[in-house]
Amino acid sequence: MLALLLVFVSFILFWLKLSVTKPRNFPPGPKWLPMVGSLPYLKKLSRKLGSQHRALTEMSKQFKTNVLGLKLGGEVMISVQDYETIKEILTCEEYDQRPNNFFIRLRTMGTCKGVTCAEGKLWAEQRSFVVRHLRNIGLGKEIMDLKIQDEIRNLFKIIDERVEVQIAKLLPFAIINILWSMVAGKRIESATFEQNQLLNIINKRTKAFDMSGGVLAQQPWLRHIIPERSGYNLIKQLNKELKEFLTQAIDEHHASWTEHNQEDFIYSFITEMKKMNGPETNFTDEQLLIVCLDLFVGGFTTTSSTLDFFFLMMVLYPDVQTKIQKKLDETFEENYQIEFTDRHKLPYVDAVIKEVQRYRTILPVIGPRRTIKQTNLSGYTIPKDTTILLNLQPTYMSEEIWGDPQNFRPERFLDESGELIAHPQFLPFGLGKRKCLGDAFARGCLFIFTTEFLRRYEIRPLDVNNLPSSEPLPGLVASPKPYFARFTKRRK
Repeated sequence: MLALLLVFVSFILFWLKLSVTKPRNFPPGPKWLPMVGSLPYLKKLSRKLGSQHRALTEMSKQFKTNVLGLKLGGEVMISVQDYETIKEILTCEEYDQRPNNFFIRLRTMGTCKGVTCAEGKLWAEQRSFVVRHLRNIGLGKEIMDLKIQDEIRNLFKIIDERVEVQIAKLLPFAIINILWSMVAGKRIESATFEQNQLLNIINKRTKAFDMSGGVLAQQPWLRHIIPERSGYNLIKQLNKELKEFLTQAIDEHHASWTEHNQEDFIYSFITEMKKMNGPETNFTDEQLLIVCLDLFVGGFTTTSSTLDFFFLMMVLYPDVQTKIQKKLDETFEENYQIEFTDRHKLPYVDAVIKEVQRYRTILPVIGPRRTIKQTNLSGYTIPKDTTILLNLQPTYMSEEIWGDPQNFRPERFLDESGELIAHPQFLPFGLGKRKCLGDAFARGCLFIFTTEFLRRYEIRPLDVNNLPSSEPLPGLVASPKPYFARFTKRRK
């Protein structure tokens, strides 16, 4: 009995020593504690500074490194924050995969398929199909512009009836409906949102987690002890609501499918399912469900939050708003319907949008990625299956790159003749093979929404002596703190 006890104790001591021992030539960072690693230190610093990306930046300064070594729970992780190393990771196949932790599996309903989290041949096949067929049904084309204009007109009707407007409450409905009309061929009725609280749950999800996945990635066993506080119940509820909603849409498409009907993405996918029918195919109802989930959740939160920040900047910087409106009035007739192709006529508007994305980026930490084998990065040895976080905030706030990054100054994206400048360090949609597949959708929405709204409205604060804060609320996707504004029609 004593011998067994000694063996058990020896095993525990060996395991504890192993859990706090860093791999050879691993990047510098805080000490690793048994079971939790450097998680307590990161959490404490995140609370103190207000966000995870600020904590990661501060830790990189403390340890004098641009490649920070961490262990969060049982997950070995690095955080990278200089542009050259971020570019290397985004464009190198050795870092092309997503993590395969519990949080990733949970958010994809127990599978790592779809597009966002797929790997290897599956990812290449599914991404190629999604991009090709979204383009076929109008992504980046005139038909998408028309869908955007339809939703803008619906928003105008709502806003015209209100004195005070909280635009953050209205934008998600519009963006989701544009996206869903391309994916499923129809708008989502407001009763559907109210019935299953989709938007409310998705918004809660974006604030409950960070890019590292939170405790569900690092200590998944806590879901059994604190299912509410860990976010487990929230993700389960969201998955249930989304699965019911998406399954109903897919079933309706199956029932009405015809061979030559490819009016929307779901019909196109079902057509491919019929062609590829067999035991080895990746075109299944399960895969279609997860692809729709990727498009549904990933597409609207980022775009609506960016637009929300844009309108906030118009409230805080009325001179920028006035300059845009002057250029709009000079460029277009009053009844002209603006299209995405018109952006070349308005480089200043494009510069303002880019400055909003830089100044108040909605994704200060992008990724995450995973090493598929042991690699060397900036002189350090990175073990296989290490999770990588890419902290863009230091690049976007670098004085060396931007001169005065703390100032909101759209002109930094223009040359002396007023034409756009391409800054390689500006990466709102990522880089490389895993670059955001919805960038055309996002850029179309951003340009048409901002120009049509500023042609129609003067956007002003409710109280010029009590302006809203420009500080973001952190989460998976950052967003402005709640604010109201006056949207006054410029013309009768």
